[in-house]
Amino acid sequence: MSTVMRTDVDEGARADSGGPPQAVRELVSDWAGDQEAFRHVHWGKAMMWIFLLSDTFVFSSFLVSYMTMRSSVTEPWPNASEVFSLTIGGQSVPLLLIAIMTFVLISSSGTMAMAVNYGYRRNRKVTAALMFATAVLGATFVGMQAFEWSKLIHEGVRPWENPWGAEQFGASFFMITGFHGLHVSAGVIMLLIVASKVLRGHYERRGYAAVEIAGLYWHFVDLVWVFIFAFFYLW
Repeated sequence: MSTVMRTDVDEGARADSGGPPQAVRELVSDWAGDQEAFRHVHWGKAMMWIFLLSDTFVFSSFLVSYMTMRSSVTEPWPNASEVFSLTIGGQSVPLLLIAIMTFVLISSSGTMAMAVNYGYRRNRKVTAALMFATAVLGATFVGMQAFEWSKLIHEGVRPWENPWGAEQFGASFFMITGFHGLHVSAGVIMLLIVASKVLRGHYERRGYAAVEIAGLYWHFVDLVWVFIFAFFYLW
């Protein structure tokens, strides 16, 4: 009984001495306890997730603006099947290049996932080889995108004009696909750097968290392309 009374007196004394109220101390204790959930999380993974979250907002803003602009223009919007077609053997094949680009990028996501898996196993040579293969596929995608750009520029598409209809088509196309292509190019450079370090045994003692971080970024880039493909080329 005396112990309970002493505790109540001590709590009251702390409150009277200017300390934080009991409710505030309990709230701080509850929030501080959450550090246990993040104590063993690699700081690089946390930073990458924060970056990807911010980048998600940027790409979402671009796509929402594109859909809003396309729905509000009065001039006819170009038919993607005609604009992004290739002529093979005298026949026009719609979206052929875009389909190949999508297949290449999605395949690179598979090789990246395998690289992360072998990184967990600490298989240095296979991990590096798969990352180099992912970088090659990414560079192939960027090369095909450059060919697509040059083809449209040759046909008269500019950010301020478009021979097939609405002028906003060129601006939205170069902005959205260019921003994504910049991400892919940066990802290719990052993959080459990390793969080189893996091959030299740089992560043998530190662990292969860098491979997983690179994989997070690469899967994000692939996922964004799925939305660009759906909204820009199929709509």
